[in-house]
Amino acid sequence: MEPGPASAIGWLFDRQQGVPDRLIPRWLFLRALGAIYFSAFFSLVFQIRGLIGLEGILPASRYLHAVEQSLGHWQRVWYAPTLLWFSAGPLMLSALCWAGMLASLLLVLNLWPRGMLVICFVCFLSFVSAAQDFSGYQSDGMLLEAGFIAFFFAPTGFRPGLGQLYPASRASLFLLQWEWFRIYFESGAVKLLSGDPAWRHFTAMDEYYQNGPLPTWVGWYVQHLPHGFHAGTVYATLALELGLVCMLFLPRPWRIVCFFIVTPWQVGVILTANYTFLNYLVLAMGVLLLDDRFVLGVMPEKWRVWLTAGISRPETPLTPELRTWKEKSARYWRLLKLSSSAVMLTWIFYVTMAELLWMFAKLRLPTSPVAALEPFRIANRYGLFAVMTRGRYEIEFQGSTDGQTWVAYPFRYKPQKLSEPPRIYAPYQPRFDWNLWFASLGSWGEYPIVPNTEVLLLSNDKDALALFAGNPFSQEPPHQIRAVLWQYWFTTMSEKRGTGMWWRRQLLGLYAPRLERGPDGGIKVVEWPTVQPME
Repeated sequence: MEPGPASAIGWLFDRQQGVPDRLIPRWLFLRALGAIYFSAFFSLVFQIRGLIGLEGILPASRYLHAVEQSLGHWQRVWYAPTLLWFSAGPLMLSALCWAGMLASLLLVLNLWPRGMLVICFVCFLSFVSAAQDFSGYQSDGMLLEAGFIAFFFAPTGFRPGLGQLYPASRASLFLLQWEWFRIYFESGAVKLLSGDPAWRHFTAMDEYYQNGPLPTWVGWYVQHLPHGFHAGTVYATLALELGLVCMLFLPRPWRIVCFFIVTPWQVGVILTANYTFLNYLVLAMGVLLLDDRFVLGVMPEKWRVWLTAGISRPETPLTPELRTWKEKSARYWRLLKLSSSAVMLTWIFYVTMAELLWMFAKLRLPTSPVAALEPFRIANRYGLFAVMTRGRYEIEFQGSTDGQTWVAYPFRYKPQKLSEPPRIYAPYQPRFDWNLWFASLGSWGEYPIVPNTEVLLLSNDKDALALFAGNPFSQEPPHQIRAVLWQYWFTTMSEKRGTGMWWRRQLLGLYAPRLERGPDGGIKVVEWPTVQPME
């Protein structure tokens, strides 16, 4: 290939000219990505009908019907790219989850990784595109972006092993590292750009472990460390996100040092907060900072021998006839693959760079390419914890048969019982419990999941009840349902020693309308809310 633009495109996007020294990190990353996909689909199996089923809290069928009424045929498919256009019934919802789990397991086993990545991406995007409020998380975008780019990153073949014949293209490796970098860097940037005084005054971490969406018992203990520790954590967070991750762009020794900084950091976050699969994904992408030489140097001898043999294994020789046919047929196919890879990966880089430039310089590049990719969530803008939550609030659903005595519906994951320690269950993602944390910071009018859940509980809807740990009205549905708001705090060390309690709480009032089902089956409001939005 002659020097010039064509050779540059080949160097960036052609797998035959790819990066030969990242075979083991690629193998490790793709296995981890498969496990993360599996955790996402596994959690949906138990929740998806209650969340977006035909009679769920936010039915996908109603949402897609509204989209269909507003847009044309192709516009609606582009706006909401989902297989649920064919059917949003229970069989299709279950099929998405089980197909995704099977494909993710095969990806972990390294069987046809590129095909399994397509199935995982399509199934997960199908859920995300129709789940409305239940998929408005940055973690979903992170997984879809990484999963899409990983298709260009993964080796070809049904059982590719380490894929020594199909090294990763430089562009796909860079875009995965670029996503990893942006998750950190953009999160650090929004902390300063938001103007939240908690970050500027080094108090952001003082109650962070208590006020996050789903705390852990480790976080309870860390919360009680002195203010100096929390102030130091604020400084370390900003230094890591805005400075240390820039080591990605430095020579090899610096990237390896960076890996050994960010890895224990992510482990610490996993232990002290349940952010579902988010931190596991960032942890897995961090492996791409390493190369084969380093990994082989730290591996046990017997593994090193096997991997070295795999990396150096020669290509299986072809017969002259088969080689001639393969060369002819592969020429045009290779050109098509190279062109599509160049277009898609360049498009993703343009969109992410345009969003980054807008964040810092308010410099607007043409927005049509940005808007076109937005429904697919493969080129995202990130920014975690721009503004810290000032308190912990919890919504609790209660039922009554007489309007006087109220019994709470027990949650599976979020804090409720004062004597129960907060648990560690990430990467499992309880989307209902998670969304209630966001709802507690706003008003019931902004979060229809709360009144919709009340309506379903009045009829003992089995799919909605599956989102809870139990049904206190298993014999017959309650006559009335209400949603109340509590404020929670971690107990002090002395309180826990004396009482055994992990939490203390105070009732703030009615969060959403108190509902009652009449003899004719109609639902009416008995009482309107008494509390205002917290944030």
